[in-house]
Amino acid sequence: MKFNTKTIHGGQQHDPAYGSVMPPIYQTSTYAQSTPGGHKGYEYSRTHNPTRSALENALASIENGSHGLAFGSGLAAIDAVLKLLEPGDEVVSTNDLYGGSYRLFTSIYKNFGIKFHFIGMENAEKIEDYINENTKLIWVETPTNPVMNIIDIKTTANIAKRKNVLLAVDNTFATPYLQQPLDLGADIVMHSATKYIGGHSDLVMGALVVKDQDLAKRLYFIQNASGAVCGPQDSFLALRGIKTLHIRMQRHCENGKAVAEYLANHPKIEKVYWPGFESHPNHNIAKSQMNDFGGMVSFVTKGNNYNEAIKIVENMKIFTLAESLGGVESLAGHPASMTHASIPKEEREKTGVVDALIRLSVGIEDEADLIADLKQAIG
Repeated sequence: MKFNTKTIHGGQQHDPAYGSVMPPIYQTSTYAQSTPGGHKGYEYSRTHNPTRSALENALASIENGSHGLAFGSGLAAIDAVLKLLEPGDEVVSTNDLYGGSYRLFTSIYKNFGIKFHFIGMENAEKIEDYINENTKLIWVETPTNPVMNIIDIKTTANIAKRKNVLLAVDNTFATPYLQQPLDLGADIVMHSATKYIGGHSDLVMGALVVKDQDLAKRLYFIQNASGAVCGPQDSFLALRGIKTLHIRMQRHCENGKAVAEYLANHPKIEKVYWPGFESHPNHNIAKSQMNDFGGMVSFVTKGNNYNEAIKIVENMKIFTLAESLGGVESLAGHPASMTHASIPKEEREKTGVVDALIRLSVGIEDEADLIADLKQAIG
């Protein structure tokens, strides 16, 4: 089954009760049992819910995995992965990652005896230099948030397997439409399903997908024991979002390319971050592991002027100044004061997250309207 067909039919079946084409929203916390322990596969909705199961099957299908898990948020999904670790374990992570991930790593799990190494991963072969006998996990985000660095998943996976270390890839920006990390050797794929998976800015959710059954069992246990699951209504909405993922992503990519090229030729813009440019340091890796280059674009105004950046995002009319990304509508954000504010200024500036950086989530509106909005906002 090809990807575009998988988004609609992958892992799905018609509801056995009445043949409903879309899975019903099973808005229930518990299920009747004929005898203690005698049930029809569902006993309590923290553990399983038919609507969530349908979503998890779909997630596994589009990522070419065997098991999907849906959580109450992307950070809840990351939290479940970190609960695979024990005090004394070490994690090698990219140094330019989402601020919420950085906060979870440094403000929560560091206090539980987990050591984190934040490194540049643009040259994946150097990752091995930071792995020792205590390393249990490599955490990769590609493209990275918000400076769009590309990390070679296949090379990193080879290192992880050689060192007997788990590799988890945050695939939020790319989505399985553009890249499928499990096929490249990753052990775990993570999504903030709030973003492109849902696609309509109307839910908060996280997801994990794996191929290994034993790893799936460990994560299912953590999910049930910790309880950070999503509800049936959000599961239904996310499943609906998956069914249009392929056509939405095609337009996101088309508009993202147009916006990136417009900004690159603008006299007031100093730098544009988009992996589709041949000048991007890892453009060839992006071409080899992605089907297109996505709808996320970041840029810096000339002179790295904070006030100028704030003025631009406040002047936008079609791009909405807001947190998050991946919805059908275009959004603009100021990472230094919004998504990455939890990262100390000195640390974030090392990775390019300067005060004048603006991140765009390019939506599926008409390309000409988006360009016109940028033109009037930048001046």
